[in-house]
Amino acid sequence: MDCIFCKIISKEIPARILHETTHSICFLDAFPLTKGHVLVIPKNHHEKIQNLNVDENTDLFSLVHLMISKVDSITGSTLIAIHNGKEAGQEIPHLHVHLVPRDSSDSGGPIHSMFDSSIQLSDSEIEKYFNLLKI
Repeated sequence: MDCIFCKIISKEIPARILHETTHSICFLDAFPLTKGHVLVIPKNHHEKIQNLNVDENTDLFSLVHLMISKVDSITGSTLIAIHNGKEAGQEIPHLHVHLVPRDSSDSGGPIHSMFDSSIQLSDSEIEKYFNLLKI
């Protein structure tokens, strides 16, 4: 497989690995957005969250939970981001959770600043998506 994250997991490519669990691994991002930018990934190649089995999901988010206090200690605030698929902005098709230390001088903004505008939905459209998404 030609996945850079799979090569990091198999130690074919060096990385600054911070911690490793049964199903997950985390390391410093090679192209950080801010100082201390961390990636947490599953060891098995999965493109999206919904492809993880329950054990992998629990392990991945337990590692995110473990690392968030460490990352948050850098600036006191951390962006947690997942691009769940190519259309959502995922550049490497291997699920990865970004832990990005944030502060007021980093030029990043809130999630709504990623989009040109918010959409306006009619009551019937809101009802449609409500019914589509509720469990």
